[in-house]
Order: sequence, then structure tokens, then C-alpha cells
Amino acid sequence: MKQSILSFLKNRSVAVKRILVSFLLLTITGSSFFLLGNCLGTSSSSPNSNISSVEGSDPIPAYHSRFGRKRPVIAVVGDNEYTELTDFVVPYGTLKEADIADVYALGTQFGKMKMFPALSIEIQNTMQSFDSLYPEGADYVIVPAMHNSENPEILLWLKKQSEKGATILGVCDGVWVLANAGLLQGHQATGHWFSLPKFDTKFPETKWIRNRRYVSDRKIITTTGVTASIPVSLALIEAIAGKKQAMKVAASLGAKDWKPTHKSADFYLGSSHILTAAKNLLAFWSQDEIGIPISEGMDEISLALVADSYSRTYKSTALSISNANVRSKRGLLFLPDKKEKKADRILENWDRDLPVIALNRTLLEISDLYDIRTAAFVALQIEYPWKKPELF
Repeated sequence: MKQSILSFLKNRSVAVKRILVSFLLLTITGSSFFLLGNCLGTSSSSPNSNISSVEGSDPIPAYHSRFGRKRPVIAVVGDNEYTELTDFVVPYGTLKEADIADVYALGTQFGKMKMFPALSIEIQNTMQSFDSLYPEGADYVIVPAMHNSENPEILLWLKKQSEKGATILGVCDGVWVLANAGLLQGHQATGHWFSLPKFDTKFPETKWIRNRRYVSDRKIITTTGVTASIPVSLALIEAIAGKKQAMKVAASLGAKDWKPTHKSADFYLGSSHILTAAKNLLAFWSQDEIGIPISEGMDEISLALVADSYSRTYKSTALSISNANVRSKRGLLFLPDKKEKKADRILENWDRDLPVIALNRTLLEISDLYDIRTAAFVALQIEYPWKKPELF
């Protein structure tokens, strides 16, 4: 994986090396973390940057039926070899909840799709089988972050879907996939805060936008980090079925709104984050398994948000527990990580709250279980504007 955000925040082997380097530098001089932070990327832009801090993009255009379809056709596509959990599950689950489109979860092949940073699902439709069902193409294609953002099979398929008139939506570092497919040339776009400097350097023909959770430009939609999957899904529902339906679904998620406004400057890799990651990783003897019992009809949106968060602490990894495969509330088939209900910590009532409330509760639990800086580090990775207590 070549992109910084994925290699640093999601690929543990590379992350360990970089954080250990920062830890050693910190022992030599108290100012070294500023140098390291600048190397990794911050919220600032170079003088020649093509990143704009001016808010502005088109609203997502209202849906207009094509090919005589009664409802739009939406494909959420991932790579079986590691696709970001929340990026994939939240749009799928939210759009299925709305019941305003025919929504398909696609992989590169049938069988197991490994998600990162946790869990696995069973893929029952592929890009090829989808093409057989809908040779005219999808109306919308949603692209989550993938470890291999240069998979030629996926890039070619996305190009063809775009040529057929589909609107392509890149969630978080799914934007790398769109950019590598050549779909962002001449467009405005945004991305995860950590990736924006890299995007600006590698793809100067794209106008990169800050201070927007999602940016719509003609038939291309892009978002900031992981949790932007919630507001952009609601915005897409509004574009398809109107504000009333979007409000109904938002209430079912515990979301107050889906405004695109965002404070990008609030997200940057600071010294406290580096120290927290180093401290948590170096305490390898106290890494926790967080067991999440799963059962038929569970809320996959809540599951994704909870498992994703617990697996980003650098102190713990979430594992699903069941003695059989489990069908979620909105139709995804989850493959359990273990059958026995044994772990360092079992989350018995993880499914009791609406998804956004579950995310907030999980961050508070992480704060209580570990510390406030660990919770803040998780929120930073998923680019979530968490209202946390003052750190200092």
C-alpha cells in the first residue's frame, strides 16, 4: 500500500516503525516530534498548494431515473483483500435502511472479504455478476478505502461504470481509488485530512477542498475521513428521495444532520497523538482482545463503528464472536472471528444504542478503559468531530 494514511494508520507493521522512530527522536530532543509531524503531513499547505480552504461545492444533484428504472441501482464495491470496514458497511446499511434503491455489496470475487481494521463478511455478488444483472451500469457506485488502491480490475470497472453514466462516490481513502482511476481530473474533491497533502502533490489537476465533509462535482462525490460515510449517505438519500426521507433515516441512526460543513484544521497529527500511539504499541504485553458477540438481525452499522473504533486504539483489536455465520439487519453476512465467548473484554450490550450514539459511547468507553488521549487518537483517525474534554 503506497498511500501515507493507509500505511501509517492502518498498516500496523509500517506504523510501528514510524512511531518507534518518533519515540526515539523524542528521547533525544523534545522538539523532534514537530519535525516528524511535518514529514508525515499536517493540516497546513505548501505555498504552491492546490488545496483550497474556501468552502464550496455543488449539492448532490437530484436523482433522475435512467433506463426506465423505478428505483436507482447502487453498488458498494470493495476488494476482497482488505476493505475499510466502516467505509463499506455504513453506506450500504444506511441506503438499505432508506429502502429507496436497489443496493448491492460487491467484491472482486465470491467468498470472504477481509475488512480492516477488523471483521470479515461473505461476498455474494461480484463486479462481474453485477454487470450481468445490469449491463447498462449502476446509477451510483460507492468506493471505500482499500489496501490496494491500484487494483487494475477495480480501476477498469470504475472507469467503465463512469463511462456508462454512474455517479462515483469515494469515501475516505476510497478517494485514492478514484484518483488512480483517473476519475478526478478536472474535478473538485476532498479526502482524509492525512492524505490531502499527498493528493495535492500527486494529482495537481484536481482542486482539493478543505472544510467540507463531502464535495460533489458533477458525477463525482468525495468525502473526508471514515465517519463522513454517515452524512454523505444521508445526503445521497436526500438527493434520491427528498429531505423528509433523509430525516427519517437520520433519526434511525441518531444523526442530527448531514451538513457538509467541516473544520479541517481540527484534524492534524500532533505530539500527543504520536506519544499515545508509541506508548500503546510499546505496551505489547497488554494488548486486549475485545470480543463482540454477534447474532441474527444485529445492526451492522453500529457493529462497524464499534469494531472500527476499538481496533484503532493500538491497544486492542475487536473480534466478532458466534458459533455460525450471522446475517445482519440489512442483509450482510458476517463471518465470526471466533466461536468461543472468550476475550479480554466482552461487549455484551454493544447493540443497545442507535449507531451514532454507539460511536460516542464507544469513544467514552475507550477513554475510561485506556485514557482520553487514546480516545482522541481514535477520533482523529476516523476524522470524527468528537466533543472531548480538554486534554491539558
